[in-house]
Amino acid sequence: MKLEGIRVIELAQFLPGPHLTMMMADHGAEVIKIEPPSGEPNRNIGVHQAGCSVFFRNTHRGKQSVVLDLKDPLGKEALLRMAENADVVVESFRPGTVKRLGVDYAAVNARNSRIVYCSIAAFGQTGPLAAKPAHDLSIQALSGTLSVNLGADGAPASPGVPGADMAGSMMALAGVLMALLRRQTTGKGEYVDISMQDALLSWTANALGTTFGHKQPPDPKLERTWGGAAFYRIYRAGCGRYLTLGGRELKFVRNFLAAQDRMDLYPLLTGEPGSVEDPVKDYLQALFASRSLEEWQPLLDELDICWAPVLNYREAFDHPHVSARGMVLNETDEIEHLGNPIQFTEEPGKVQFNVPGQGEHTRRRVSELGFDDAEIEQLAGWKK
Repeated sequence: MKLEGIRVIELAQFLPGPHLTMMMADHGAEVIKIEPPSGEPNRNIGVHQAGCSVFFRNTHRGKQSVVLDLKDPLGKEALLRMAENADVVVESFRPGTVKRLGVDYAAVNARNSRIVYCSIAAFGQTGPLAAKPAHDLSIQALSGTLSVNLGADGAPASPGVPGADMAGSMMALAGVLMALLRRQTTGKGEYVDISMQDALLSWTANALGTTFGHKQPPDPKLERTWGGAAFYRIYRAGCGRYLTLGGRELKFVRNFLAAQDRMDLYPLLTGEPGSVEDPVKDYLQALFASRSLEEWQPLLDELDICWAPVLNYREAFDHPHVSARGMVLNETDEIEHLGNPIQFTEEPGKVQFNVPGQGEHTRRRVSELGFDDAEIEQLAGWKK
């Protein structure tokens, strides 16, 4: 596998860092999760199954768990010794925390100049907001993405996916892999500073016409991406379920309108989206309301257009295409895992379904560093 021989130490918690390192574990990296005595928070978030939360299972499979109290000098020393033989460290504390603990990049680099050290924070390590605490929702609010994520009442709605968290995870993965690649030439490690806000902002390239071009905030109702375009919009079918038209290229517009014998609407769709397309939106809404989603499916599938039904999560993960792509992995008939979206032909990843118990690998991994049983109990916070 691509990352065999790479050892990763994970100090991160919740979603971005753990997701990043799980992607690496699926492709062969050895990932050692460092948990505080209180444990990884997402062990206890949401639905539990087979002894752990589903959230934890889908961010920590294939890893080892070592409990260290980094506030104890002995725990700090254990982490630094462990880093001497590591390739990557990933942390997601608030900026300044790892320095106070004595396990920041400078401290680790002093022991191992080849280390790639990645910090993931809400707003990065520099700038006026660096010290501000935030999770995904607040980051989306400050990034502007929430302002265009509107509900039917026109008010900002909670986003369906944690875009800032996941953008941060994937940008961090890219940064870590770039640094590892460069290390092959220079022999030196690198510090990677990832801001989840930066990562999310970088995902807005297709929606910045009004913002950059006119120096104004966009009106979502008029913008192509958020409902201003008749052929890039959500419609309600007669049964109460929803479908989407998701491609406003003129070839798709022609294919659909010709099938409905409504080419008279075509001229309204050849310019910029907005209120000019309102008659088309009204027509399409009335049209789709005339049949159920089940009735529409075969009719729309016959046309070369971009369309899709709005599926719920269970329907989405049960879809044959998702299964064919390996994005749902069945450990047992009851226990499901998310697949890994990074797919190689020659060296595919291999998911390890094992989920570590808290501190399961502490004694073995720390004893390798030269600590005795009494010291292990102390540095893990088991004895005070």
